[in-house]
Amino acid sequence: VSIKIHLIFAKQTKTKEITIVESKGTFSIFKKQGTSKEDYDFSGLLALRQVLSNEKARMINVIKLQKPISIYDLAKKLNRGFKSVNDDIKLLEHFGFIELIKEKTKNRTRYRPEVIIDNILINIKV
Repeated sequence: VSIKIHLIFAKQTKTKEITIVESKGTFSIFKKQGTSKEDYDFSGLLALRQVLSNEKARMINVIKLQKPISIYDLAKKLNRGFKSVNDDIKLLEHFGFIELIKEKTKNRTRYRPEVIIDNILINIKV
């Protein structure tokens, strides 16, 4: 009798949780006690919609699958202007979806975008 054992190692996933609450007929982002202002700095659903737009979803997908070496490389892969991509990257970094990894080359410093979450969990309390 032989027994085969298969071990499956799953990398640890990081989930970004956003809670939206209804208050007096409007939705707002719930700020948990003990968190810093930048964790929940949305001014309502419009800001959340801007962060989770189709263009930013495409950007996250390209970063995750194509692994651009810099923001400029990402802009080329997306066929978008550097400034607009850079602005979107800063927003995604601010809200904790990506991280910019500082890398030094011969004469330059570049920032490689890296997705640092695997899941986004949105809770809506009514």
